[in-house]
Amino acid sequence: MAGTVVERDAAPRGRRWWIEIGWRHVVGIVTIVACVLPLVYVLSASLNPGGTLTGSNQLFRTIDLANYRELFTGDYPSWFANSIIICTVTSISTVLMGGAAAYAFSRFRFRGRQGGLTALLIVQMFPQMLAFVAIFLVLLSIGEVFPALGLNSRMGLIAVYLGGALGVNTFLMYGFFNTVPRELDEAAKIDGASHAQIFWTIILRLVAPILAVVGLLSFIGTFGEFLVAKVVLQRSEEFTLAVGLYYWAADERTARWGLFAAGAVLAAIPVVLLFLMLQKYIVSGLTAGSVKG
Repeated sequence: MAGTVVERDAAPRGRRWWIEIGWRHVVGIVTIVACVLPLVYVLSASLNPGGTLTGSNQLFRTIDLANYRELFTGDYPSWFANSIIICTVTSISTVLMGGAAAYAFSRFRFRGRQGGLTALLIVQMFPQMLAFVAIFLVLLSIGEVFPALGLNSRMGLIAVYLGGALGVNTFLMYGFFNTVPRELDEAAKIDGASHAQIFWTIILRLVAPILAVVGLLSFIGTFGEFLVAKVVLQRSEEFTLAVGLYYWAADERTARWGLFAAGAVLAAIPVVLLFLMLQKYIVSGLTAGSVKG
């Protein structure tokens, strides 16, 4: 029929489809398998009361909750509680302290401002493990005067974590704070608001995505941290999950891998739940701060 327009299917087919689209599906499937298979293996090992990794090669050959029941007969509940308390206090304190520092660098102009920002960035170049001896000696000396901040104390470990994470988180939040128009501050000042009122009632609400990201990263990083916690905490009842689970698997000849796997599975639950709660903030929180800084 005259005047009829024939629409052609522009979707790639055959070899062209594999070149443009198909290889992406293959890479995605391989990546998913590589990520999921270790998790499935650990879950299968946790359900195997045999207690050996070689006995768990056949996935879900045995399904038994004996390992999970045994977890709550020892120190595992106290380790879990210690980790939750330490990570929660550290993440909240990191958000508040880093937010206050980032607000000062973003909104105030004072001598040493640029030098301070540069110093924060340079300090992060050195890994925290270089300071293990210094951290141990400092906490040992402080413990003689104020035991609550010395060795074998949760507050001492929290103080160490805050000192190590403040620099990078301040720099991360500083870029996000710069995206908030200064006109909002000026309008609030005209209405008689103080800097504290501006910070708590206006700025923090507008920068909620980066606060959520910093809190999430701080929680995850602290939850899985092992080296500093092992240096500071030396009594079994004070261990975090990372340190406690390490001692369960330290000797491969006597390690109870089934119990270790069960503890690892339960340890992943708080991180997964927190990630699901805050995932809507992650993309905007990580990218917005890079637009302007």
